[in-house]
Amino acid sequence: MAPGDGFRHQFWVIADKADQQIITEAFARMDSLYIADGHHRSAAAALVGAERAKANPQNTGAEEYNYYMAVCFPADQLTILDYNRLVKDLNGRTSAEFLEALTKNFVVEAKTAEPYRPQEQHEFSLYLEGTWYSLKAKPGTFDPSDPIGVLDVDISSRLILDELLGIKDLRSDKRIDFVGGLRGLGELQQRVDSGEMKLALALYPVSMEQIMNIADSGKIMPPKATWFEPKLRSGLVIHKF
Repeated sequence: MAPGDGFRHQFWVIADKADQQIITEAFARMDSLYIADGHHRSAAAALVGAERAKANPQNTGAEEYNYYMAVCFPADQLTILDYNRLVKDLNGRTSAEFLEALTKNFVVEAKTAEPYRPQEQHEFSLYLEGTWYSLKAKPGTFDPSDPIGVLDVDISSRLILDELLGIKDLRSDKRIDFVGGLRGLGELQQRVDSGEMKLALALYPVSMEQIMNIADSGKIMPPKATWFEPKLRSGLVIHKF
């Protein structure tokens, strides 16, 4: 093993073929590996590799384009944090009208001016007009047998963002922004209090089991659903084939 200095990180290149074989065999014994983050980058790398392999009649599988860099963590060493929402307006409703509309699908309870974090799945925290509220999804508002429909990110997208606020595309709508849980609920409150945003919605984190169930069922996680830690420090790296 040859140690090197990767700026602030220490890394080792495993060059010995016997060591490589041991690692390869260890991975071969694993039933599954799950992509926790970087799905689009992984798909793009796989597509480029497949196109280059198809264009090369002498492709052996050992060419660089057949591989891409990744990092693997045991599931019990990853933490999933909440991924929260900020919205710029109430889609034409007053605050009182919006809170009343929420009662159709949620049990709404006013808390305090201090940040309130959801305590369990299917509970959401809403910050509006200087007050935090607890929103608990009512029975029948989601299907417990549907690995996607049971997710809080799906419940909030359907019943709050879409139905009440008219936000149908989380990726392109300019009225919504997202804040990873690492920044805390204080940032949500500050951005609403400043007048930049009208409301904040905090979600309970997705569980690792839920992510695996969705992957095993062949489905895809909704956008802006998870914030994983740890994240590796990184910069811009370009490698020419």
